[in-house]
Amino acid sequence: MDAFYASVEQRDHPEMLGLPVVVGGGERRGVVAAASYEARRFGVRSAMPMAEALRRCPKAVRVRPRMHHYKSVSQEIFDIFADFTPVVEGLSLDEAFLDLSGSIAGPAAAHDIATQLKLRIRRELALTASIGVGPNKLVAKIASDLDKPDGLRIVTAEQLHATLDPLPVQRIPGIGPRTLPRLYDAGIKTIGDLRLASEQKLRPVFGRHWYTTQQRAAGCDEREVHSHGIAKSVSAETTFDLDINDSSELMRVVSRLTDQSIGRLRRQELEAAVVTLKIRDHKFRTATRQTTLRPPTASRERIHDAAAGLLRSWLGENPGLPLRLLGVGLGKLSATGQLGLFDSESPGTGERIDSAIDEVQERYGDAALVPARSLR
Repeated sequence: MDAFYASVEQRDHPEMLGLPVVVGGGERRGVVAAASYEARRFGVRSAMPMAEALRRCPKAVRVRPRMHHYKSVSQEIFDIFADFTPVVEGLSLDEAFLDLSGSIAGPAAAHDIATQLKLRIRRELALTASIGVGPNKLVAKIASDLDKPDGLRIVTAEQLHATLDPLPVQRIPGIGPRTLPRLYDAGIKTIGDLRLASEQKLRPVFGRHWYTTQQRAAGCDEREVHSHGIAKSVSAETTFDLDINDSSELMRVVSRLTDQSIGRLRRQELEAAVVTLKIRDHKFRTATRQTTLRPPTASRERIHDAAAGLLRSWLGENPGLPLRLLGVGLGKLSATGQLGLFDSESPGTGERIDSAIDEVQERYGDAALVPARSLR
């Protein structure tokens, strides 16, 4: 995320847009937690003493951190990540690795997915992200910093040396202020210099780690993306280009989103015990409604009825309120296949219909067969 804490403050307080915003503690002993790009032009950086930041930028707008709020926004971002892949390794509130190796088949597909991800974050949360796509974690991390803010850089295996070689050597994670002068003394200023340097030059600087460091300069990284837990829910949501207050149209949208969520649920051979409706109105206020399914199910009919009921109830309480976002989530997931105590051994009509829909969508795509209720 781009200048995450500061960007959240600017989003929540439009009067700060375009101003140098510095998030951090008091002037005496406080440090900068985040600086907007307007403040960075004055040399203000994270971890800088607040007194120094205000000396460099006397007109900075200082904001005390709201960590609880930033965590909440971060969770919304990670919820979006989960719609693209369950393999997400969070590094902090505002940075993560996503393993999309099971979803892409080349640079064009990678570009499409990254663009969709950026668009959803911008439309749903009014924030910008910079994304790097690469064959491994190291390259993706370096690429994400190349076009900030609001950047997107894809580096294929064939482009590795052409992209990395000209970059300053300190772009390699772990090469900091203490190591840099020694590299400069050895005539190593770029990643390309490091990649091509001899052992005689590198061993005095990095010791026994010289070869590992040189391999990183060559763009080699065997680390896997480690998810900190399996996906606990599946969901689908959309942000409208124009706010909608027509109840019939909203019901159609919920039907479409529910069907998308059910498709993801059934492809993973899971059942859901909870249906959640997410609503965001024209003033950016977010509400959720939930209902429990007993027993858990993957039945399209039961889940559709539950989601429609949640929206119908909410619309009855908030008639005519314009909405900017709707989402449907399925939670408390469990594996399918276990019959209930009183279930029949043979599948009923509804289950046979669901299975037929699964086969059609698997063969021809999700849009090949959709609920009539989702159409105008």
